[in-house]
Amino acid sequence: MEKLKMHTPDLAEENYKKLAALFPDAVTETITGYDEKGRAIVERAIDKDVLMQEINAQVVDDGQERYQFTWPDKRKSVVLANAPIAKTLRFEKEKSVGRDGTPGGTDSENIYIEGDNLDALKLLQETYLGKVRMIYIDPPYNTGRDFIYSDNYTHGYNDYVKNSGQEDEGGNQLVQNTETNGRFHTDWLNMMYPRLRLAKDLLSDKGVIFISVDDNEVDEMKKICTEIFGEQNFVGCAGRITKKSNNKGDFWAPNFDYIITYVKNRAAAIEFTGGANLASYNLVEEDGPRKGEKYQLVRLYMSSIQNRNPEQRFWISCPDGSKVIPPGTTFPPERPNLGDGIWRWSKATFEANKDKIVVKRVRSSNLLNQDKEPAQWNVFTKTYLKDVLEKSSAKPNSFIEEYINQMASHELSDLGIPFDYAKPTELIKYLMKVAQIEDGDVVMDFFSGSGSTAHAALKYNSEESKHCSFVLVQLLEIIDEKNEAHKAGYKTICDIGEERIRRAGKKIKEETGADIDYGFRCFKVDSSNMKDVYYRPADIGQMDLDQFTDNIKEERTPEDLLIQVMLDLGVLLSSKVEQTEIAGKKVFSVADGYLIACFDKDVTEDVVTAIAKQKPFYAVFRDSSFGSDSVAANFEQIFVTYSPQTVRKVL
Repeated sequence: MEKLKMHTPDLAEENYKKLAALFPDAVTETITGYDEKGRAIVERAIDKDVLMQEINAQVVDDGQERYQFTWPDKRKSVVLANAPIAKTLRFEKEKSVGRDGTPGGTDSENIYIEGDNLDALKLLQETYLGKVRMIYIDPPYNTGRDFIYSDNYTHGYNDYVKNSGQEDEGGNQLVQNTETNGRFHTDWLNMMYPRLRLAKDLLSDKGVIFISVDDNEVDEMKKICTEIFGEQNFVGCAGRITKKSNNKGDFWAPNFDYIITYVKNRAAAIEFTGGANLASYNLVEEDGPRKGEKYQLVRLYMSSIQNRNPEQRFWISCPDGSKVIPPGTTFPPERPNLGDGIWRWSKATFEANKDKIVVKRVRSSNLLNQDKEPAQWNVFTKTYLKDVLEKSSAKPNSFIEEYINQMASHELSDLGIPFDYAKPTELIKYLMKVAQIEDGDVVMDFFSGSGSTAHAALKYNSEESKHCSFVLVQLLEIIDEKNEAHKAGYKTICDIGEERIRRAGKKIKEETGADIDYGFRCFKVDSSNMKDVYYRPADIGQMDLDQFTDNIKEERTPEDLLIQVMLDLGVLLSSKVEQTEIAGKKVFSVADGYLIACFDKDVTEDVVTAIAKQKPFYAVFRDSSFGSDSVAANFEQIFVTYSPQTVRKVL
């Protein structure tokens, strides 16, 4: 049996191991000091001279000039991104909604997380590593009036509250970044850098990140993204009109912001599409192999096409026995004169694609019949939306005019949600279309605010018949008592976001009846379920042992433990969880038996045997679960007998 680590990955340790595996001869040790007894403190190290020889490249020292983007505390931001945390997520069933929209559901694949997004991103490193197809974030613009995250882990909670000036049950971690702050840009960069470092790891190879920002920090944002994602993965910066008119401003009256865009891996990324007018594909195939696909009818004759190819000027038969041809002065088998109309397709292409031909009687036609008179028919080809999206070389313009902020105000007003400065769902839905989000894709927003991204995903799924899911993260930011939202009963921004998703889902379901996932599972970031003794057993003295007969906090439930185990093992939070009973003990089966866990005490051999016979990939128990020494002694042999491939873990 292996013991679960029950904390997020130590990314620095993992990077060191990767480097050591590639260049073992560069690994060494160094003395960093001496303890109180005069013994040397030895720590791991990398010999840069050996590394230089191995990679045949110059290693730059601090004193040497080179191109770089830096700011005070940048190194601390890197350390912060890599450092592990001993925290977990706890499921909040009363706030959750089932996929059918009913309260308290546990079957939705959508995730909403309350808490610091730095903690949340770390907690998701195992479960969503390389699985997120698209990230959209709208972080604080750093205008001098915004609140930003204060990532200060060196002070206690009371010190933090004193510094931030806010007290709330969620342990709010926001401070106002005023323009008079001597670290105005620095504090904002220190907030964004570690979060973007972690976000990159969550993106799939095909993944893309869209970041809304204004001109206060657009330069800095692009620089840190280039450092994190790589210059080759920058795919553009779009401008977006935010308002049609604006009289504010000392010089220019600002009315647009930016959407900075990077991909995880340009070689694997799916190129954007923007050439299709989706509204024009208003017909649906009723029969045949393409049944259910959207298409539009396009005339086979277009006057703009000019040449003398006789293969493109031929007669086409109509349902009443008549024939039609484009206008002109020559007729088959004569060679066309320049200016005579021709079809878009040659006769060979026409014969090979008759299943895409539609001949319709029309009021007015520019074709001629066999009597060389205006025809009563016209010829069309079926153009399928799917083909256009797959083959289109047209790209979306990098200046977006359609989705102004006022649209968001109307959307929230329609839902009865009081909130300012939201992004319009149509903008985010448009970005999802541009990125070609498909079934099974995950869309993330870790500055989720009022929940616009979740609302957009619900609309996208209902309109496009897709089944993508969302992961949202929002700090438990307290709403000022003078704010209209507080007067309406909302205490935190999370309250607003969660209620918006509920109302948006209900509205979309009533209006469309689409078969999509309307719910979300709500979690909150919290301290670990494990006591300190779990992580630092050597620090516990002999006299303290009686206090730690169990290494799990008393108020934590088996459901709490299951969530932390799933995070530790990289099992998706959206996985199906079933609860059964074996010999009177509560047993959890996750993802159809991929993980089976039992956290009850006094577990017997019958329980262990029944679980082993189900052959899970993972089997997890509490270290103190076993009812007797004989059960603990026989545990390994039971699994060797019935399921030797199962990975056995304890906590």
